[in-house]
Amino acid sequence: MTRVAPLRDFGRADLDRAGGKGANLGELVRLGLPVPDGFVVTTAAGAEMSGGLRREIAAAYAALGGGPVAVRSSATAEDLPGAAFAGQQDTFLNVIGEDPLLDAVRRCWASLFTERAVAYRARLGIPDADVRIAVVVQSMVEAESAGVMFTADPVTGERATLVVDASSGLGEAVVSGRVTPDHYVLDRAGRLTAFRAGRREVVIRGTAGGGTTETREEDRAERLPETALRELAELGVRVAGHFGRPMDLEWAYAEGRVSLLQARPMTALPPPPLGRRLNPVERRIAGILLEYLPVRPYPIDMTTWLPHGPAGLMARVAADFGIRGAFDGFLREEDGVVYRMVPPTPRPSPRLLGLPFRVLRKARRFDPATWTRDPRFVAFLERERELAAIDLAALPWPELRAMPRRALDLVGPVADLRIDYLPGTGLALARLLVTLKMYRLGKHFGTVITGGGSRTEDANRGLEELAAHLHDSDFDLKFQAFLAEYGHRETASPILVTPPTWSDAPGTVLDMVKLLASSPAAREHGPDPLERLLSHPRLRSPRRRRRVERLVRAARAGLAFREDSHFSFTMPQPILRRSLVEMGRRLGLADPEDVFHLRLEELESVEDPAAGPYRERLRATILARAAKRDELRGVRLIDPRAIFPAPKAGAALVAGAPAGGGTVTGPVKVIREPGEFGRLAAGDVLVCPYTNPSWTPLFQRAAAVVVDTGGTGSHAAIVAREYGIPAVMGTGEGTSVLTDGLMVVVDGDTGTVGKAP
Repeated sequence: MTRVAPLRDFGRADLDRAGGKGANLGELVRLGLPVPDGFVVTTAAGAEMSGGLRREIAAAYAALGGGPVAVRSSATAEDLPGAAFAGQQDTFLNVIGEDPLLDAVRRCWASLFTERAVAYRARLGIPDADVRIAVVVQSMVEAESAGVMFTADPVTGERATLVVDASSGLGEAVVSGRVTPDHYVLDRAGRLTAFRAGRREVVIRGTAGGGTTETREEDRAERLPETALRELAELGVRVAGHFGRPMDLEWAYAEGRVSLLQARPMTALPPPPLGRRLNPVERRIAGILLEYLPVRPYPIDMTTWLPHGPAGLMARVAADFGIRGAFDGFLREEDGVVYRMVPPTPRPSPRLLGLPFRVLRKARRFDPATWTRDPRFVAFLERERELAAIDLAALPWPELRAMPRRALDLVGPVADLRIDYLPGTGLALARLLVTLKMYRLGKHFGTVITGGGSRTEDANRGLEELAAHLHDSDFDLKFQAFLAEYGHRETASPILVTPPTWSDAPGTVLDMVKLLASSPAAREHGPDPLERLLSHPRLRSPRRRRRVERLVRAARAGLAFREDSHFSFTMPQPILRRSLVEMGRRLGLADPEDVFHLRLEELESVEDPAAGPYRERLRATILARAAKRDELRGVRLIDPRAIFPAPKAGAALVAGAPAGGGTVTGPVKVIREPGEFGRLAAGDVLVCPYTNPSWTPLFQRAAAVVVDTGGTGSHAAIVAREYGIPAVMGTGEGTSVLTDGLMVVVDGDTGTVGKAP
């Protein structure tokens, strides 16, 4: 393999030889773009400065004219989608002379193993042995101005906007963050739409003898001329179009001409704005989906539990009722990783016309109070027990490879149960609401339908019982029995397979038990709301009381069906998850859960998990997707402001949907995940990004609940009303605006959270 070659000999397919910088710059040269001439000391050099290599570098340097050059490290794991490695290896500017050049090349090699570079690779899970380094040498551009250009807005994600940061002298001052640059916002034609002047705290220029010097410019330089801005925009649009993605470019301007010095994909880029306002239906669906997606789905989620689990079931139910596209394509992927959510747009189908007749027919035939005796449900439980009893570690690979599909096949027929029994649920709720409104008791609807019993309530009572026996000698046996019954409950989301269940993360459950045992509940359950309702003067008539009681119990049975069917239908999830993790173990992954970065069909294509080609191919895929996922760590799937209302005018710190009546004053406690449950004290205002049934024990301690996602029908809202605490849902920004210890007033009637006087 060639050890030294001109930039023009490389393209973006030559990452293994030229590293990220060299491959991308060579691609630009091949496009005929203005890139300073240069050469690459390739990875074949082996990081050893032999006599022959010295002569090759010297010859290439002489061919450049022997003048000032920039010497840049170019590792094989940098300037990639998801892993920029910006600043992790060294660059040396204005290097003059053969010996200084050779020394700069050696120092670039050495920078591959600096403490910061090793730590960065470790965070991305990239072994040191997998990374090699090339060195790019280019003629220096004595820049009058230089800087960076993003071909999309790095803050808003807007793809029609280009952002240019510029300052006097070499671009190192801008790249290193040592200067406040001039900030230009351009449209794709190069027209200036916004400008903010910089301060030029420092100017870096090359010196005659080599190296650089730093000065301060007292007199502000003029803005970049319009011709330069248009040229930058033209180059940026062309490069982004060629690479097929937004790009981060370094550039220099000298003698009326722009030169491109580096090019890499933009990292940590938010998804583009939706470009339109969501209608109320889209906002409601998006709010529900966002509540179900507290973490970014993995590729294995996208190809297993998302399309076949509860989300897939909801899509089937909606389609049967006559609504198309309710959950179609709402997650978009880039480089194999989910990068944004686009709220779906439901559409009616001709089947909707017959919905009233089907609802009445099914409601008469399928009573939600009897659903557990349905032969289909009995068969489901039997098949689930059979699969759960299989020893995955003992299965030969072909049978293990088939296990994910077997677990998913369990769920498919279960959608029919929801299709059949939900009409009875809806009809029972509608009858109760109409009757209560007729008796002018409609305000009691939200409270009276709670308290009918459910498997979630059973689990909560089980937790309370464990708390009462925390220090008993047989606690471990009770704890294991609890996990055997309820261990399939999700810790984060019911529609994802990758977050651990209670059985997978028993420490989370134990923390909840300790929380319940540590202090008395903030409030105890009061009398059954039905008893209070039946004692109302407007229900003095025995006939009215009997009618309302019958309707309430039917509505409660319907809600119990909705809750308990969810409880049961997630039972295959642990089987699926454990089979996937076992496959990751068989593939020899350092962390078996790295298998989550793969798609199911990629796993199913593996004939022999011990075969080297399979392992290497999948390992490379995992590393690339893991890097992309890490890049998106701080990027939201969607801007919550597109879904949830902005704070109302006045003193409100945050605002959302009023979901539980009453007003409470208390200190904020931000709880972001189940691992933080133990931080909540009795009387705190619980502020969280989402909730699910695992969070219910916290409602016994909380004075009020404020949630970033969800609406009045979400889990948090229902439980808050059951416990009689104020709730504000869908604030969008509660966890970022409110801080621990801040005294606030939560008004569950208006949906506002204000600072306490």
